[in-house]
Amino acid sequence: MSNHQNLLGEQRRALIVDEVRRHGGVRVNELTRRLNVSDMTVRRDLDAPARQGLLEKVHGGAVPASEASTCEPGFEATSSLEPGAEEDIARVAAAMAVPGSAVALSGGTTTYALAHRLLDVADLTVVTNSVRVADAFHTAQRPGGAAEGRPGAPTVVLTGGVRTPSESLVGPVADQAIRSLRFDLLFLGVHGISVEAGLSAPSLAEAETNRRLVRSARRVVVVADHTKWGTVGLSSFARLDEVDTLVSDAGLPGGAREALAEYLPNLVVAGEAADPPEARA
Repeated sequence: MSNHQNLLGEQRRALIVDEVRRHGGVRVNELTRRLNVSDMTVRRDLDAPARQGLLEKVHGGAVPASEASTCEPGFEATSSLEPGAEEDIARVAAAMAVPGSAVALSGGTTTYALAHRLLDVADLTVVTNSVRVADAFHTAQRPGGAAEGRPGAPTVVLTGGVRTPSESLVGPVADQAIRSLRFDLLFLGVHGISVEAGLSAPSLAEAETNRRLVRSARRVVVVADHTKWGTVGLSSFARLDEVDTLVSDAGLPGGAREALAEYLPNLVVAGEAADPPEARA
């Protein structure tokens, strides 16, 4: 969608429904940019198709009807929706990685942004169940890549498994590989985070693989922009008190910060903290 500011309400709503069906979900802030209308207009435009059963409104956007907790938008559908926030989060999180350590990265657009930052950390062993994250490291080390010839290039291990719409690998094969490993630090992207449900995923298989990642890590750092707050997926896989640090962005509401502070040892708001927490072995 582009240059649609002069569209009538019915035309905008039809385009929104089409976007939801094609991409598996949309976010309000993305629609305001693409349609060049206000946040309030987009939310009103979502009301009619929601009443008609054409889509279902969720925190921050909409998904196909009856798929609110199980809908998993594809990687392209969620990439670049919060690019500034993701870059801020990636910059702060990368400072937590210790050269020579073993780190794990789950799937997601924020961990993908973080992967590019971790290229500057020497001698990492990186385990990931994300095809996109693994590609980021391998592409950078190819001839002409950003890290070509750089000393201390990371060793990257990609788990096997069944590919999800977000291009993560999940299921028994991934779970078995992760079960046998131990990480100094896990950078975990999430589908949703809330006080009631903790960390959640849109499928049982993805939840189980994430659960295995959490159990294999000495420290768990969740990297999640503010739009993930209040979203609840089909299956919870970790409590908030199992998280060592949450790195989010300045869009995180004050009420969310207060609620999270009761459960998390460390809440870091990228773009507001003068200095990121020092990396710890």
